[in-house]
Amino acid sequence: MNKQNAMTNDQYDVILMGGGLAGLTLSLQLKQENPNISILILEQRKNEAPNAAHKVGESTVELGTYYLREVLNLKDYLDAKQLPKHGLRFFFSPQHKDNLSRRVELGPRERLPVPSHQLDRGSFENELIQRSKAAGNELQLGCRVKSVEFGTPLHTVTYTIAGQEHTVQAKWTVDCTGRGAILKRQMGFQKPVDHNINAAWFRIKGEIDVQEWAADSAWSATLKPGLRRLGTVHLMDTGYWLWFIPLSSGNTSVGIVADPRFHDFTEYNTKDKAFEWIRKNEPQAFEKIGPRKDDVLDFLFLKHYSHHSGKLYSEDRWAVTGDSGVFLDPLYSPGTDFISMNNSWITDLITRDLAGEPIFIHADVYEKTHFGIFEHWIPTYLDKYQLMGNTQIMVAKIFWDWAVYWSFFTLLFTNKGYTNLRVLKTLFANPDSLGRQVGILNQKVQDLFIAWRPHDTHPIADRYVDPFDLACLRDFHHGLEIQYETPELLDKLTSNIRVIENFAAELFRHISHAVHGTPIDMPVDPYTMNLNQIDTAPDKGLLPDPAIKADIEALWLYNLSNA
Repeated sequence: MNKQNAMTNDQYDVILMGGGLAGLTLSLQLKQENPNISILILEQRKNEAPNAAHKVGESTVELGTYYLREVLNLKDYLDAKQLPKHGLRFFFSPQHKDNLSRRVELGPRERLPVPSHQLDRGSFENELIQRSKAAGNELQLGCRVKSVEFGTPLHTVTYTIAGQEHTVQAKWTVDCTGRGAILKRQMGFQKPVDHNINAAWFRIKGEIDVQEWAADSAWSATLKPGLRRLGTVHLMDTGYWLWFIPLSSGNTSVGIVADPRFHDFTEYNTKDKAFEWIRKNEPQAFEKIGPRKDDVLDFLFLKHYSHHSGKLYSEDRWAVTGDSGVFLDPLYSPGTDFISMNNSWITDLITRDLAGEPIFIHADVYEKTHFGIFEHWIPTYLDKYQLMGNTQIMVAKIFWDWAVYWSFFTLLFTNKGYTNLRVLKTLFANPDSLGRQVGILNQKVQDLFIAWRPHDTHPIADRYVDPFDLACLRDFHHGLEIQYETPELLDKLTSNIRVIENFAAELFRHISHAVHGTPIDMPVDPYTMNLNQIDTAPDKGLLPDPAIKADIEALWLYNLSNA
């Protein structure tokens, strides 16, 4: 369907309902795959997005960054106009909330070989709009989608502008409306998630540089000037984390994310309450931002932000992407990651369909894979906010979570594995497939962290922990942009999983030795290990791997002899 006919007949190949990050990036990806495709974007916003005070989702990590830089070819813009990100940075040791330099700090020392960014969502989405229009896509601002009537061969979308009703038709409709989730609401495929966490956030004028919070010159010299500010800073204690994210506009994003079992939502759901909450829970942070309350640019909140979906992709030529579909948790900044996978599956389906290929099998496999990945990550977050005041547990957990993320899920994306049916079949088709094993293994390790909590009572301070002091994490991260053919990719994923199996087993050895005094060299089966049911005479399992043992000792913050 060419653009001229589309404009004349109000008919398009694709209508994207929503012009935020998910919809705009999808419009670029679709046009990249098929320059002749006709696309209409319907966006509720009436004008350009404001700098800073627009949306959250400002911090990207490796998978989503690869999508923006390499798939959408935005690397030159991102390097020139948005901030480089110096990783995720965590501060623990809640007994030292008045002195950041004494808190255990986790984050990279040196600049990272695989890039990521801090995004000012307003300026970034304005840039995406200009690029989408330049690619030949049509954009209608100030409209509200009312309904979608599905048909063959065309769907009809009804929307209003300034109270006036309009209808357009398309072969494909994609819900990019975010939490408006028009298709989910219209068709009734909402699905809850038990993970009940709340958030409130605001943008504040000017920079907030945690490097300036302490006068300790030795602590300051741990990193080169400017690098601490460029990380996504997390201040953690039981039940919550407080974020600081620098923006290219020169302003700063600040957010509270908390489990209501420990921090009631009503304690921080207004600007004044949020500042008072920060005063009580992070006094040094309040000391720096409290006098700047009048510099706050906006204030927003979201209660019980996690949600699932009963459907994502249909052979009847509709799909949902971004927050319209599933969202779990902002910790580790995975929002752009899920958009990247989501959009890549949708682009593949639409491209195949418009070329006359049947898509039933692809749609089914992609949806099952998407749900499987989402459900795999639920144990990473569910009931884990209770651990955020336990320094040693959180250091081990963060390194474990990154190991799984880099070694498997990100490498799979950078090698186009998510749209390769041979790869997906090998990884996920059977209960004992490699990808299913990763999910089982992750559940066992997450359970281990919960079981460890009553025993992890050691206050720890004055330590710096770098993920790249662990050889396996360094290798996983450095290998993210290596390209493999399908057989080699599957071999590499298999090899990586064997490494994280040994990581899990060695972690269990150290924890069990600390808690129960079991031998530090005992065999461990990572798929059956249980801290509450110790096998006192194991004869099966993995034996210690010297390289992995050295990695675990690098993250171990107290002495085994007196643990």
